[in-house]
Amino acid sequence: MSSIEALPALARGDPLVDDYFDEKASASDTKEQLDIDTDIGEVCEDVRAIDIDADGNEKPIVTASDWSTRLISLHDDPTTPVWTFRLWFLALGLSVFGAVLGEIFTFRPQTVYVSQLFLQIASFALGKVLEEIIPGAGHKRFKMTDNAFWRFMNPGPFNIKENVGILICCAASTHGALAINIFAADDLYYGFSPNPAVAIFCLLGSQLVGYGLAGMMRSFLVYPTYCVFPNLMPTIQMFDVLFRNQDNILQRKRVKFFWVLFVGIFVWEWFPEYIAPTLTGISIFCLARQNSPWVTRIFGGAAGNEGLGLFSICLDWNYIGSGGSAYGALFQPLATQLSLYAGVLICILSFCGVYATNSWKAQNFPFLSQLLFYENGTEYQQDLILNADYTLNEEKLAIQGLPWFSASYAISKIGSSLSLGATVTHMLIWNGKQVWDALKQGRKCEDPHYKKMQVYDEVPFWWYASIFVASLAMGMATNYTGHSQLPWWGFFIAVGFAAIFLPIISTLYAVLCFVPGTEDVARMLAAGLFPGKPQGNMYFTLYAYNSTEQGRSMTRDLKMGQYTKLPPRVTFTMQCIGAVIGSLINYVIMKQIISTHRDILESVQGTNTWSGAAVQGFNSDAISWGALAKHLYSPTSTYGIIPFSVIIGLVIPIPFYILHRYFPKAHFDGVITPMITSEIGALSGGINSSAFMTFLLCIFSQYYLRKYRPSFFRKYNFLMSAALDGGTEVMTFVYSFAVGGAGGKTTAFPTWALNPTGNPDHCMRLT
Repeated sequence: MSSIEALPALARGDPLVDDYFDEKASASDTKEQLDIDTDIGEVCEDVRAIDIDADGNEKPIVTASDWSTRLISLHDDPTTPVWTFRLWFLALGLSVFGAVLGEIFTFRPQTVYVSQLFLQIASFALGKVLEEIIPGAGHKRFKMTDNAFWRFMNPGPFNIKENVGILICCAASTHGALAINIFAADDLYYGFSPNPAVAIFCLLGSQLVGYGLAGMMRSFLVYPTYCVFPNLMPTIQMFDVLFRNQDNILQRKRVKFFWVLFVGIFVWEWFPEYIAPTLTGISIFCLARQNSPWVTRIFGGAAGNEGLGLFSICLDWNYIGSGGSAYGALFQPLATQLSLYAGVLICILSFCGVYATNSWKAQNFPFLSQLLFYENGTEYQQDLILNADYTLNEEKLAIQGLPWFSASYAISKIGSSLSLGATVTHMLIWNGKQVWDALKQGRKCEDPHYKKMQVYDEVPFWWYASIFVASLAMGMATNYTGHSQLPWWGFFIAVGFAAIFLPIISTLYAVLCFVPGTEDVARMLAAGLFPGKPQGNMYFTLYAYNSTEQGRSMTRDLKMGQYTKLPPRVTFTMQCIGAVIGSLINYVIMKQIISTHRDILESVQGTNTWSGAAVQGFNSDAISWGALAKHLYSPTSTYGIIPFSVIIGLVIPIPFYILHRYFPKAHFDGVITPMITSEIGALSGGINSSAFMTFLLCIFSQYYLRKYRPSFFRKYNFLMSAALDGGTEVMTFVYSFAVGGAGGKTTAFPTWALNPTGNPDHCMRLT
C-alpha cells in the first residue's frame, strides 16, 4: 500500500481544508473567496502557507490532500467559452493524427503510447495560431460583430478549457482498440479479414461499452479525493504553465525550463532512435563478451526479444520515460515502483533459472518469444489443427502434437495469474473501506475540485446508460454477422466480467498508478465456456478485458476534466467523438501496415522499428486458451500451474497484511503484492534495456527530490516529465514518417560503431 493509498480521502481536520470549506459555505463567489481558492490551489507561487510545516520548512507531497490541493489549482472562471470553432477544428484534426500515431506504435517492438503531453502541447500551439488568424468577436485586430457566430469563431484568447476539451478528444482516439489485434491476427494467421462494416461497428461497440460502465460508476471512481491519478500531474501542471499567471516570475522560469528540455530532448532522441541505436542500451558486459549467448540473455536488451537488459544504460527516453513502456519514474509513487522493481528482480532470476535447468524444455525454444512452437523448436502451424470454421480438430491435433511456449512466456503468464488473484485480495483488505465509504456517500463528495464543478450542468446518468445499451446492441449484432463464435449469453458474461473488475482496476490505477491485467483470467473463463473455439476466446476477451481498459482510461480523463473544471457535458462529448474517430482510423492504418510489413510482423524478432510481437502474443493466447485449454492447462498438463496461480495469488497479500497489523512501523503496508507478481513476466518480450535506468530515475525523483527537495519537486518534477515526453513524441512522429517506414519507405542510417549490424548493444545475436 502506497503513501497515497494509506491515507483517507480529503478529510475535515486539516485546518487549511477546514478553513476552505467553512468559507465556501458562508460566502458567495466574491473576490475574497477567489483569493482563498487561489491560496490553496495555485501551484505557480514560490511558496504558500499550505506548503509550510510547523518548523517553517516546506512539507513533502505525501497525502491525497497534498496532491489535490498543493499540486493543482482550484481557480475557475465559469464564463470561459468552450464550444468554439477552435475546439472542434483541432479536436477532430488532432484526433485523426493521434489515432494514426497510436496505431503505428502498436506495431513497435516495445509498447509505446502516444503521450497526452505531446498532444497537449501541439493543441496549445495550434490554438494560439488560430487565435491570431481567425477573425472574431474577441480578436484584438480583426474584431467582428459581437454575435453568436463570431463568438463561436474566435471569442478571444485561446483558453485552458478549449485545450482540455481537445486533449480529451485526442486521448480517446489514441486509446488502443483490442479489436484491432483480432483483425490483425485473422489476417496474419487465419487467412481472412472480416467485412469492413462489421469490423468498424465491432470496434465502436467494444470501445464504448467501457465508457458507459465508467460513466455510470463515476461517483466513486472519479469524484473522491483519494482517486488521485498520479500520472495526470504532469499534464495538469503543464496546463498551469501554459495558461495561469503568465506574468509571475516563477512561472516564466518554469516556461523557459520546459522549452529548453523540450527542444533538447527532441534533438537528442535522433541519436538513440536513428543515428546511434547503441545508446538504447549500453552494456559493458556485451562489449566485453560479444560471443556469449548467456551474456546476451542476461545483459542484452537493446533489440526486441534479445535479453533482460540487466545493468544496461538506456539513454532513449522512449523507453525510460513516463510516456513510453517504462514505469513512470517521475510521477509514480515510490512504494509502487519499489514493488515493481522487486518483481523485475524475481523475473530475471526466474527466467534464467528455468532456462538453465531446461524446465519446460526451455532450451529448445528462443529465450524470449511470444510464438507457439513444436517440441523441436520450429514454429507451430496452427492452421493444421483447425477445421474450416476455425474450431479444433482433435484428429489433426493428434498428428501435429501440442504446442509449447518459450519458458519465459510461460512464466509471464504465471505472473499475470498470480497478480490477478493478489489484486482481488489486496483491494479487499487495503482499499475496501475507501471504496465502500465512497459508494455510501454517493454524490455527497467533499473533494474541493468536485465542489467547484457544481456550477456546471452534470451529465445525466441516462446518457451513459444509453451509450452502454447502444454499444451492447452493436456488439451483439457484430458477434453474429462477424462469425465470432461468441453466443449471446457469453457476450453478456463478458460484459458482466468488465463491470465487476472495472472498480477494482480503476481504483488501483487512481491510487497507485498501477494497472493489473485481467486479460488472462478472461481467457481462462472463455476457455471453460467455449472450449475448442479460438475465435470465441478472442471476442470474449475483447468485451471482458478491453471494456475494463476503456473504462479505466475514461475515468482518468473524467478526472482531468474535474481537475481543470471542464464542463462535464463537454468531456462527455469529446470522449465519445474521440472514440469513434479512433476506431475508424485504427482499422485503416492496421490494414496498411500489415500489407506493407507482413514478413516482419510474422518474424520472431522483427526490427527496431516494426514488430508483430503484440499480435503474435494475442494469437498464441487465443490458440492455447481457445482451442487447447483442456490439453495445456488442466491440473496434470504441462502448463497446469498457470490457471492454478490465480488461487495462489489470492493468498499472497494476506501475510503482509497480518505482519503490518502486528508491526505497523515496519512498512509492510508498502509491499504491493499485485505489482510484484505482475512484474514476474515484465521482461518476457520487447526492448528491455530501460529497466535499470528507470529505477535510478525513480530513486532520484520519488525519493531524493520528493523528500529532500520538496520545493523543486512541486514546481519542476512533473513539468520535467511533460517536457521530456512531449519532445520525444514529436521526434518519434517525425522520425516514423520521415525515415522509419510509417509512410511506406524505410531509410536506414549507415552502419558505424554505434549503429552496428546485428544487435545494437553488440551482444551476440541469438535469433
